[in-house]
Amino acid sequence: MERFLRQVIVLGVVGLLAQLVDGALGMAYGVTSTTLLLIAGFAPATASASVHLSEVGTTLVSGISHHKFGNVDWGTVRRIAGPGALGAFLGAVVLSNLDGEVARPYMAGVLLLLGIYLLIRFAFRIQVVRETKTLKTAFLAPLGLFGGFIDASGGGGWGPVTTPTLLASNKMEPRKVVGSVDTSEFVVSVAASVGFLLSLGTQGIQAVIVLPLLIGGMIAAPAAAYIVKRVPAQVLGTLVGGIILLSNARTVLQSLGLDGPQRAPWYAVIFVIWAAAIALTISHVRKDRDEGAGATQSRQQAEPVPS
Repeated sequence: MERFLRQVIVLGVVGLLAQLVDGALGMAYGVTSTTLLLIAGFAPATASASVHLSEVGTTLVSGISHHKFGNVDWGTVRRIAGPGALGAFLGAVVLSNLDGEVARPYMAGVLLLLGIYLLIRFAFRIQVVRETKTLKTAFLAPLGLFGGFIDASGGGGWGPVTTPTLLASNKMEPRKVVGSVDTSEFVVSVAASVGFLLSLGTQGIQAVIVLPLLIGGMIAAPAAAYIVKRVPAQVLGTLVGGIILLSNARTVLQSLGLDGPQRAPWYAVIFVIWAAAIALTISHVRKDRDEGAGATQSRQQAEPVPS
C-alpha cells in the first residue's frame, strides 16, 4: 500500500511539472511523462496510451486557460487541429507495428537545427514577432498531420514538432504559438486516445497512471498559461530553443555511436550555450525596459503642466 501511494504521488508531481513546462513552452508533457513510464518498465503502447488519455483533461484546462489570457490564435487552431487529429489516430493504431528508430535520429537532427536557430534569433533579437499573422492551411495541415503522427507513435512530440516550426515561421508571437499548440493538442489527444482504445482496448489503459498525471497536469495548467502571458517573448523563445536542444541531443549523439561518458561534454556545452543565451536575452529585455521607462518619463516631463 505504501509503495502504491508513493507511485501515485510521484506520478502526480510528474504530471504537475510536465504540464507546467508544457503549458509555458508548448512542449514536453508527453515526452517527460512517457519517458518516466518507459523507465518504470511499462510497455510503449501502454505508456503512450495512458499519457494521451491524461492529456485529454490537461489540454482542455490548458486551452481554456490560454484562451482566457489571450494566448490563442483560433485561425491557427482550426487549421492545424484536424490534420493533427488524423495523424494522431493513425499513429496510435500503428504504434505496435511501427519501428521509429530509423527515422528518429533524422527528425532529432532537424529539431536540433531549429533549436539552434531559435537560440540565435531570440538571443540576438533577430526580428521578434509582435503581431500574429494566421498561417495558411497548405503549411499548417502537413505540419499537423506529421506532428500528430509522431506524437501518438512516439509517446510525445506534438509540441517539439509544431512549436519550433511555428516559431521559426516568424509570423506568430511566441505566446500565441504556445497557446495555439496547447489548445489544438486537446483534439490531438482525443483522437490518439480513440485510436489506442480501438487497438488496445480498455486493458491497455491503467487508471493508476492516468489519474495522477491528469490531476497534477490540471492543477498546473492555469499557472502555465499565466506564465506565458507574463514572460517576455524573447525569454520564452530562448527557453524553447534550449529545451529543443536538450530534448534531441541525446538521440543525435546516440545515433553517432557515442556512449554516456562521451556524451557528457556535449551536454555541458549545450548547457553553457543555453545559459549564455538566456543571460544575453535577459540583458536585452532589461535594456529595452529601461529605455522604454526613460522614454515615457521624458514624454511626461515634456508635456505642459495644466494651469
